[in-house]
Amino acid sequence: MEKDLINYLKEAKKPIVLYGMGNGADKIIDVLEKNNIEYKGIFASDGFVRDKEFHSFKIGSYSDLKERFSDMIVLLCFGTHLKDVIENIKKISLEQELYAPDVPVVLGGERFNLDYYLKNKPHFTEVYSILCDETSKKTFENTIKYKISGKIDYLFDCEVSSDEPYKSFLKLNDSERFLDLGAYNGDTVLDFVSRVEDFSSIKAVEADRKTFKKLIKNTQNIKNTELFNLCISNFCGEGKFLMNAGRNSLVGDGETAEFTTVDALLKGDSVSFIKMDIEGEEKNAIEGSRQTILKHKPKMLISAYHRSEDLLEIPKSVLSIRSDYKVYMRHFSSLPAWDTVYYFI
Repeated sequence: MEKDLINYLKEAKKPIVLYGMGNGADKIIDVLEKNNIEYKGIFASDGFVRDKEFHSFKIGSYSDLKERFSDMIVLLCFGTHLKDVIENIKKISLEQELYAPDVPVVLGGERFNLDYYLKNKPHFTEVYSILCDETSKKTFENTIKYKISGKIDYLFDCEVSSDEPYKSFLKLNDSERFLDLGAYNGDTVLDFVSRVEDFSSIKAVEADRKTFKKLIKNTQNIKNTELFNLCISNFCGEGKFLMNAGRNSLVGDGETAEFTTVDALLKGDSVSFIKMDIEGEEKNAIEGSRQTILKHKPKMLISAYHRSEDLLEIPKSVLSIRSDYKVYMRHFSSLPAWDTVYYFI
């Protein structure tokens, strides 16, 4: 098994520098400081420098820090799906040691490290044994190795195209009733309708109010579509939701919002395909989908990267309701291990 990244950094002789600013960097800096690991500088992509400061460091460019340190350890402190940004990260990794520390999108649980893996090894072995194909097993293994080591090559090695699941095992037909949980700005609704010439219905749910307006605009010409500005969880009623007008919106301290469950939303209506990407509420949403899963056994795509425990808890939660699902796992192009998902068929 790979060496734990934080333990490695504690012993590192090279200067450590951070690539990126913002919330992701805040989380990584917090981990470094708690482990008494010193970092020597921060740089940003060209176009984001502009004499900014972050955590008392003047933000430089990669070339600035390369000229200053020559040989260094670079910690990636942001996430991206953008091809050109990923290519630039790859170029830097050819010149320097580069790692992407795995810090949960939603804080509060345990950090995924070697100790966490060893403590839960029997459970990881159990999940591995239920995965249905070699790509799933490789993705599962590589995701664990990445999370422990921070080495991004593990993610590149198991990455598949967005079309691959549809060709391999996710067969959609003209009678699909699609439920999109965490519909964001409509991107996954648009992807769905691009793959299915006809369908029975779409229900799309987005909690963030600003993003919901984009969802309305981007899906206004799609037939048989209902939109809901709600939070999905395991209860119905009011709760707190932090609205960040983007993919980092999450349940927690924030504005008062209306919460519901999948079972309550559907009111017994059938659904054939559920996509669930709801910023760490996936396990609770599964609990709130119990009757729907039992009655209809919908195909499900569920994100598994928001919390450290997602790799274990999501399949456990689904299979505790229905044990007759086939389980697949895929990772799509992104850094860090975003867009790592389970499929239940």
